[in-house]
Amino acid sequence: MFVILSAGKAIVSRQFVEMTRTRVEGLLAAFPKLMGLGKQHTFVETESVRYVYQPLDKLYMVLVTTKNSNILEDLETLRLFSRVIPEYCRVLEEGEISDHCFDLIFAFDEIVALGYRENVNLAQIRTFTEMDSHEEKVFRAVRETQEREAKAEMRRKAKELQQIRRDAERSGKKVPGFGGFGNAGMSSMSSGSIITDTIIEPEKPKMATVPVRPTGSSKALKLGARGKEVDNFVDKLRGEGETITQGLSCIQCLVHMRVEEKISLTCGRDGGLQNMELLGMITLRVTDDKVSRIRLMVNNYDKKGVQLQTHPNVDKKLFTSDSVIGLKNPEKSFPLDNDVGVLKWRLQSTDDALIPLTINCWPSESATGCDVNIEYELQEESLELNDVVIAIPIPSGVGAPVVGDVDGEYKHDSRRNVLEWSLPVIDAKNKSGSLEFSVAGQPSDFFPVNVSFVSKRNYCDIQVAKVTHVDGDAPVKFSLETSFLVDKYEIM
Repeated sequence: MFVILSAGKAIVSRQFVEMTRTRVEGLLAAFPKLMGLGKQHTFVETESVRYVYQPLDKLYMVLVTTKNSNILEDLETLRLFSRVIPEYCRVLEEGEISDHCFDLIFAFDEIVALGYRENVNLAQIRTFTEMDSHEEKVFRAVRETQEREAKAEMRRKAKELQQIRRDAERSGKKVPGFGGFGNAGMSSMSSGSIITDTIIEPEKPKMATVPVRPTGSSKALKLGARGKEVDNFVDKLRGEGETITQGLSCIQCLVHMRVEEKISLTCGRDGGLQNMELLGMITLRVTDDKVSRIRLMVNNYDKKGVQLQTHPNVDKKLFTSDSVIGLKNPEKSFPLDNDVGVLKWRLQSTDDALIPLTINCWPSESATGCDVNIEYELQEESLELNDVVIAIPIPSGVGAPVVGDVDGEYKHDSRRNVLEWSLPVIDAKNKSGSLEFSVAGQPSDFFPVNVSFVSKRNYCDIQVAKVTHVDGDAPVKFSLETSFLVDKYEIM
């Protein structure tokens, strides 16, 4: 049994063999009395058990074993227990240990299993307790996407319901009831979506009308002249900070496109771009056969030297001459309800001028360890980077760094031994910033630095400008979402 005591009271206790509560309480009650004898400094024994202990500031770490156990192994086990605690607790105080009690118990279980010591070190314990799950990450990503899509659909539905209510008020007619959102059949988009070719009606003055009493036995949502349900729904969205635009937008777009880019970048700690690769793609999704025979007009203003490649079924000559994406056989249609990559591009370079966000990390040795100054600068000023996180590794077992000046926010993750510097937005108005901190360690301990961000603007200036029918060149309404993400971004 391992226990952490404060003034004779147990803060954390973990039994590795079957033991009754009465037995545990008896062992804990006997320890302070045995300590009073003052005969030993590292362990004390009774007729049946041995207490191996270590003072830790105001706390005592106690390992209770049988008298038959190897005292040297017990001391080594206790020493490993003592090294685990600073990994999760910034200060050795009762409140801090209580807050991280479950983290400590999980780590203790990696040291001792079924009463026997496991052959593990501190680094292995950290790896085993973290155990990142790919399935969990995928599940969380899917759930967050679903939440964003549901929120976007609520906003669109609110606009639709509000317009119907306004039309009913103007005409004084009764409006049929509507049910929930489940069968709305709308195409979903992420929060970064941009709706093009939308129709906005100007706000018109409201006319007073006589309320219409709804009839029938339907239990669905009723939309009368008062529109209380709609007003309440819209008010809730406004209360959450959502902006509700009067008028009818492109409620349902049968043609949806994604312009996605991912960057993989490695820089040296002394400067210089070692490698940068950017991959981009335009993905098309058509949900109605009426708009399946279409062409996409692409604006390519890139001046960085990207290599473009069309899908094998796309007319390459038409794209080369007119920047238009269309099928080789104009009589054929794009497949329905499938994401089709119609154009992709690649940019690879070692030119420092193409680094979108430069990171300089300057650790300098001091009498107490290292003073670290890290700064960023946005070189591609047309970009707006959101949710930027710059992760700097911190040596294990040295505690939390002392942070001085900082632009943005920071968080020390003691479990992962990382200092996370967070900035909600980096753009032309906020193109540079710095962070200073001090902590024990060597200059090489603070690399590699990893960077992550998202952006609703792509790095290479390639966008879909227009969509038309093959026959007649009539315009087609479409929705478009743009994203620029990080696959790998590190300073070695």
